[in-house]
Amino acid sequence: MILNTVFLTDKGRVRPHNEDDGGIFNGQKDNLLAVVSDGMGGHLAGEVASRMAVSTLKDFWVQEELRPKTPADAEAWLSEKIKTVNQVIYDYAAIHPECQGMGTTIVCALFTGSFVTIAHIGDSRCYLLREGSLRQVTEDHSLVNELVRTGSLSKEDAENHPRKNVITKALGTDQSVEIDVRTIEFENNELLLLCSDGLTDKVDENEIAEILKNEISLEEKASVLIDIANQNGGEDNITVAILELPSQEGEASC
Repeated sequence: MILNTVFLTDKGRVRPHNEDDGGIFNGQKDNLLAVVSDGMGGHLAGEVASRMAVSTLKDFWVQEELRPKTPADAEAWLSEKIKTVNQVIYDYAAIHPECQGMGTTIVCALFTGSFVTIAHIGDSRCYLLREGSLRQVTEDHSLVNELVRTGSLSKEDAENHPRKNVITKALGTDQSVEIDVRTIEFENNELLLLCSDGLTDKVDENEIAEILKNEISLEEKASVLIDIANQNGGEDNITVAILELPSQEGEASC
């Protein structure tokens, strides 16, 4: 099965540089890997971290001869490669003082034709649109989400919390890292959205769902999402990747 896909990133209305990165990379047969990363650090260091994460993971994917065939294989592949990426970023920062403390979030979707495996670190998210209902597949590694999870803060209050963007886990900031990884079914007429927090901080989930359900092209959906985030302030970089598994009679395009 072939997916319809789109990837779009924008620096927003305030920041001078785009520290987000990502892409959608084809593999053998119907396999593909989608990645979104959101860098952080000193002057331009976030841009370095996110770019390194995406380019290193892309190289692993393009050079890989044996594609994952089972959920267990896919989960093991993503966990192993992302841990290697973490070490690459950590080692680079150690010998480049200007990049000390840099890191990046990452969210990945590995599609094999029969299932999709999701891996993430940080607060970049993955959503699944199924039968008109949008649900968040990933769980943010953030201070506020930890407070919500333990019952110390309501989800409503979390939306406007002053420390909303403090993350508890990132790639490259520590020598070792644990990756959240899971496999889900991905069926005809469903959409998968990967995005940085530049989108979710500015566009609520109900509005995201309505846009994704609109009878417009994937390119238009991605553009509208980014336009609304910018209209609502655009203080952060904004990145979206959308994957669509069309009905069998539909035609796919990239």
